Amino acid sequence: MIPPGETIGILGGGQLGRMLALAAANLGYRCHVYAPEPESIAADVCAEFTCAGWHDLAALERFASQCAVVTYEFENVPVEPLAVVRAATRLQPHCKALEVAQDRVAEKSFVEPMGGRPAPWAPVADMAGLAIAIDTIGAPGILKTRRDGYDGKGQWRIMTPADIDNVPEIDRALVYEGLVRFEAEFSVLLVRGADGDVRFWDSPENRHNRGILARSTVPASPLIGSQIAEARALAGKIAAELDYVGVLAVEFFATEAGPVFNEMAPRVHNSGHWTIEGALTSQFENHIRAICGLPLGDCALAARGVVMDNLIGDDAHDWHQILSDPCNHLHLYGKAAVRPGRKMGHVTRLVL
Repeated sequence: MIPPGETIGILGGGQLGRMLALAAANLGYRCHVYAPEPESIAADVCAEFTCAGWHDLAALERFASQCAVVTYEFENVPVEPLAVVRAATRLQPHCKALEVAQDRVAEKSFVEPMGGRPAPWAPVADMAGLAIAIDTIGAPGILKTRRDGYDGKGQWRIMTPADIDNVPEIDRALVYEGLVRFEAEFSVLLVRGADGDVRFWDSPENRHNRGILARSTVPASPLIGSQIAEARALAGKIAAELDYVGVLAVEFFATEAGPVFNEMAPRVHNSGHWTIEGALTSQFENHIRAICGLPLGDCALAARGVVMDNLIGDDAHDWHQILSDPCNHLHLYGKAAVRPGRKMGHVTRLVL
């Protein structure tokens, strides 16, 4: 157990790290952020900040030696340099989760033996391989980068085989997925303690706009409700197989044939932001509790229902109107520049 007063290291300097640090402060911990970018909205609320590259092993070692435990706020941290962190202090969750989640082919191959059902897929290395994948799986489908894609980035929709002509020259490893006919999207949010204790939050129904999460609603539709048990079983298997500690999010498509696995995120997740006000214990607090070896908090709803909307781009300028409704809970992330498609904050409304 890591007692309050110790320092928690956070790899990554974005809004998830910011909200983790705020939750940690409420429990009496100090936080130290490590990120390559000099401007860090997480560092704004932390006691210390190391600005250095992911492959600066000396800086990583100094950072880790000052922390009782280190965690991460996004899954694209390079895995190999983390050996230095693991040698100096505790790293939670285990970096095996990063290895799986960073590669879409590795991810799908990992969940299928557990009974997970992703969309039909095939790895793609070149244009000839893409043509074979489309011929085998069919169209429509989506071509995705195997690594580093998020919020709809690194994706090309292929509606007919002729759309292959619109794909840029393939210069990296990709994966082609058959398009899933789904009724809704949802996520399973769980927290697992070092002792194996697993707790689930209610699964939100998620609506996306241009590949970016726009709204999460709890409770979800009856169709999703009928598929949550199966989805939770798979998420629990994933966490156990990885000996996972912390918050894990697994995204699904709700289809007529049952839940189809989309992807996993080994970290706190945008679709769980509603838990700050909407659950008895937020995803951020329970992540801190888990990695520090503290008892986990109750994940039950704090209201009859919750709606969380992301504030994307210019939406953040509506802060005055949002605050004019006393039922709204506004979270602005402190980002200096507003850009189209950039997550600037979120607002949560409770249904009492």
